[in-house]
Amino acid sequence: MKSYDAVIVGGGASGIVAAIFGKRKGASVLLCEKMPKLGKKLLVTGAGRCNLLNEKLDASFYNPEARKLVQAVLEKCGRDAILGFFRDLGLRVYTDETGRIFPVTQQAASVLKVLELEMARLEVPVKLNCEVRDIRAVAGAFEIRTANEERFISPKVIVCAGGKSYPALGADGSAYGLVRKFGHAVTEPVPCAVPLLAKDSWCHFLQGQKIRAKVAARVDGKPACDAAGELLFTQYGLSGTAILDVSREVSIAVNRDGKKNVCVAADLIPFMGDAELQKEFERRLEKKFSGEDLLEGLLPHKFSLVFREKLLKEDVPALVKALKHKEFKVNGTRGWNEAEFTAGGVPSEEVDPPTLESKRQKGLYLAGEILDVQGPRGGYNLAWAWASGAVTGASI
Repeated sequence: MKSYDAVIVGGGASGIVAAIFGKRKGASVLLCEKMPKLGKKLLVTGAGRCNLLNEKLDASFYNPEARKLVQAVLEKCGRDAILGFFRDLGLRVYTDETGRIFPVTQQAASVLKVLELEMARLEVPVKLNCEVRDIRAVAGAFEIRTANEERFISPKVIVCAGGKSYPALGADGSAYGLVRKFGHAVTEPVPCAVPLLAKDSWCHFLQGQKIRAKVAARVDGKPACDAAGELLFTQYGLSGTAILDVSREVSIAVNRDGKKNVCVAADLIPFMGDAELQKEFERRLEKKFSGEDLLEGLLPHKFSLVFREKLLKEDVPALVKALKHKEFKVNGTRGWNEAEFTAGGVPSEEVDPPTLESKRQKGLYLAGEILDVQGPRGGYNLAWAWASGAVTGASI
């Protein structure tokens, strides 16, 4: 049974960085990845462009209960440290108009390649197709057992095996079982940054139509969150960047808390106020605009199919209300294969800041998405993976 200073479970973003930082300290580390290749989920981030992190990186962007932990980690490995790490690896980056940071190649494969080159330079041993099935504390160390009947011994284990989003790429939630054995709680994981299910005739008539809009999620009649961006109508409900940005609170309410009174209110003409829009419609009616043409220049023509009855009745206040305050009742979300992130996991208070060592088991560390730490889209979740992997690796 071979021994190492640390065994790292999971070869995604946080696991790879943990291995690099651990080996740079001179520790003998083993990286175990259940898939045939490292970083499969990393390759699809940022629509294949890899949104590395964000210029505005601080703890305020993360879920409130995790901010204390995130702050401690970012103080050790924040924006400048992450950028410096990748710069030293030879990766060049650029910042877009929204503050998102991408590799200049616009390819996630470039990010993975420079990481793999560094692991090769450091001679980090990697075992692929190596699923860790069990971790046991034995005589001041850990015995790690794999599905292939291999066994390793190590005084430290870093679990970086992710949450449940994109299970086809390796993150299926199986790592929760590994840490539960040491007394860790797991807040029920639910998909986030995920499209929403809504049975509404508008979705049927408008499927495939994308517009710029403002949306606001409401739970039991109370505001939960809001966002602006793309709104995409689909055959099953709603998608687009604006929907993904409010989906965390909606998913928690529907999937975890079992709430029934959940809706998304949409402002389909956010560039005009209610009064201004009403005057515009009245002006158009005075000019004898037909019902088919009343929305031209404000929304795509397809919307006339939805509003035909209101347009023909010339009910201007009702039309304004429908366009500015349309409510879609949400009855669910799409599944894990369409979710970018996981909301839930091991509570942040169960690990020590900033090392991320377990408070339940000495020598056990948790990093990345297995912890209940989430930020919005825009590079925040990948930034957490880099930072948490770095601090755990440096703790070996």
